[in-house]
Amino acid sequence: MFTPFPPCNPFGSALEYWTDAFQRTVLFWDVMRKRGNQAIEHTEAGKPPVLSFRNEVVIDGRTLERPCNYMLLRILPSPESGVRIDPAKRPFVVVDPRAGHGPGIGGFKPDSQIGNALEAGHPCYFISFLPDPVPGQTLGDVASAEAAFIERVHAMHPDAEGKPCVIANCQAGWAVMAMGAIHPDLMGPMIIAGSPLSYWAGVKGQNPMRYTGGLSGGTWLTALASDLGNGRFDGSLLVSNFERLNPSHTYWSKPYNLYSKIDTEERRYLEFEKWWSGFFLLNGEEIQAITDELFVGNKLSTGQIVTREGQRVDLRNIRSPILVFASFGDNITPPQQALGWILDLYESVDDIRSREQTIIYNLHHDIGHLGIFVSGKIARKETAEFVENIDLVDLLPPGLYELIIEPKRPDNAESDLIVGSYITRFEPRTLDDIRAFGVNDEQDDLRFATVARVSDVNLGLYDLFLRPWVRAMTTETSAQTLRRMSSHRAKYYMLSDANPAMRAVGAMAESVRENRHPVSDDNPYLKAQNEISEGIVRALDAWRDMRDAAYETIFMNTYGSPMLQALVGLHRPGAEALPRRVRDEAHEALVRKRLDEIRSRVAQGGSLEALVRIMIHVRESGQGVDERGFQMLRKIGKERRDEERISLDRFREILKEQVFLMELDRERALAALPKLMPTEQSRRTVVEAARQLLDVRGTAHPDELARLRQIKQLLDLEKEVPARATEASGSTHRQAGCRDEVARSGFDGVGGEGGV
Repeated sequence: MFTPFPPCNPFGSALEYWTDAFQRTVLFWDVMRKRGNQAIEHTEAGKPPVLSFRNEVVIDGRTLERPCNYMLLRILPSPESGVRIDPAKRPFVVVDPRAGHGPGIGGFKPDSQIGNALEAGHPCYFISFLPDPVPGQTLGDVASAEAAFIERVHAMHPDAEGKPCVIANCQAGWAVMAMGAIHPDLMGPMIIAGSPLSYWAGVKGQNPMRYTGGLSGGTWLTALASDLGNGRFDGSLLVSNFERLNPSHTYWSKPYNLYSKIDTEERRYLEFEKWWSGFFLLNGEEIQAITDELFVGNKLSTGQIVTREGQRVDLRNIRSPILVFASFGDNITPPQQALGWILDLYESVDDIRSREQTIIYNLHHDIGHLGIFVSGKIARKETAEFVENIDLVDLLPPGLYELIIEPKRPDNAESDLIVGSYITRFEPRTLDDIRAFGVNDEQDDLRFATVARVSDVNLGLYDLFLRPWVRAMTTETSAQTLRRMSSHRAKYYMLSDANPAMRAVGAMAESVRENRHPVSDDNPYLKAQNEISEGIVRALDAWRDMRDAAYETIFMNTYGSPMLQALVGLHRPGAEALPRRVRDEAHEALVRKRLDEIRSRVAQGGSLEALVRIMIHVRESGQGVDERGFQMLRKIGKERRDEERISLDRFREILKEQVFLMELDRERALAALPKLMPTEQSRRTVVEAARQLLDVRGTAHPDELARLRQIKQLLDLEKEVPARATEASGSTHRQAGCRDEVARSGFDGVGGEGGV
């Protein structure tokens, strides 16, 4: 007999569900109580970093000539972890954002940025900060301290292959980029994760946070908040902006996830909330500079920031390889904001190369902003690959690349050269590839430029008419009272044992845990509950979309008004939203001098220079680079004698020079190959090494083989170099013999742990 509904006991199912619902409710509020107690304890302890790793202070920024509230910590692996640090490996420095919350998000669990670096045996350091800024501290003081920290790390590892790699999260990204522009020779590769570098950029209908400054009339509210805080800005105000972005997550999905998984989710929830509930302060001057010059002014990506010492912060001065990690699921820093600075500063990839810069980007499809730093999946895949291939990043020729990570397959050629479970490759890209993600048109940029002008006007009016009164009425007592009354802080104190009513919740929770009766997964009332929850999420998302659409419409109509644009001096012939790229004649002269010097060394060098030239010529097809070629070079280099090995930095200089030589005068550079390899033995060795490098990705392309034959004719190698054997037995012996021959022949390979 057909029944339209599955058989069930309505009374029994209801009793089971409501018993579970009551118990879940008690346990949920008990977790809220623990969260409040945890926040109070963390505050009373001075809000130390939420790192899950042992650490020790190396430098306290308060002791520097320009004091600030930053510290350099050395990460110490626990004895039971079995991790061994190799001091000869490149050190890593993780910098967390100071954007309302405290430090530690880059290492608050084992699967993290710090955890990956330690697991690979790298010395690891962490730049932390204290809850309260030093009086009078500026962004310049912070930048000076961070530069001193990285310099100290480099000095502590004199034998390491390569300068320290710096991983900068969110707000820390633009700070590290600015520091790299002022101190171009300070760092090794820079990994910039989820950092807004071009704040105006975005896509209509998708990135509403960039409208915030315009909708509030500019940065005068930031100045007001700082004055009400007696010269200090409350970080909880920044957190509130983040929470309002996604109301369905903040007000429903996040607490509901805890409620629905109360038996298993408590620990993870409290670990995260320990960081989320720690609100830090910034000096008014710091936050004002951030909002005026970066968020509203968008001056970093256009080279308009000038330090107090008169130095222009031009990101084109950076000499360290830059790896930008962003995600399409990030509603705080979308890829357009993470990569838009490239379009603002450069006319073409050739322009990037002329600056001897290497820029790499890696894009995730759906991970959220915080997931970039805290997701275990990201840590085990993207971050792990960044760490494993950091030396290869440091050796890439100047240009623009996309880093692509794919799972390792059994049929991959030379699979033994692939480290870990993924294979990483670097594919050449153009500026058009960046533009394809979405860019502002001229009218969009004009609107944001109007916001910047209006902001200056409103801030000036506030300075003139309101600021003297606000400062006169504000005391340190009133500022502290205002911070305590903040809703973000109050919710933790009200739901802690400081509230007598919550103490009863704790007693009830103990009884519930002793008599826990969870509902079965097939309970019809539980299914109805989940469906209602999904409906609430959809309703809140719909409201969010309508709100964001209204915000965008108001912004576009207000700041797109010709009248308003005319009032601020932008609606006139020749007016431009972004500063016009002007010729840097001094830089052009330096480039010409540098290229002339390179041309003069066309016949200088040895086997390594020759191999690089050959590979550039043979791989002219524009294929990308993957880790197997690098690992093959490293394998060859390790077989060289110690006195014949060169450092990664030296190899990088050689690589850049040979790239320029081939671009400037390919015919002359190739014609000089016989002078670089005077003996037949050295020529055969280098050609065979080139063949091995071609074969690491599988069977070489016919065009590549044709170019290799041209090289052999040029080198007068009439006898064919044996092709790579396909049989397993023969291939192994042949390659081993070749590597021995390479090692005996005087090949100037790079060796050592971090060498090629």
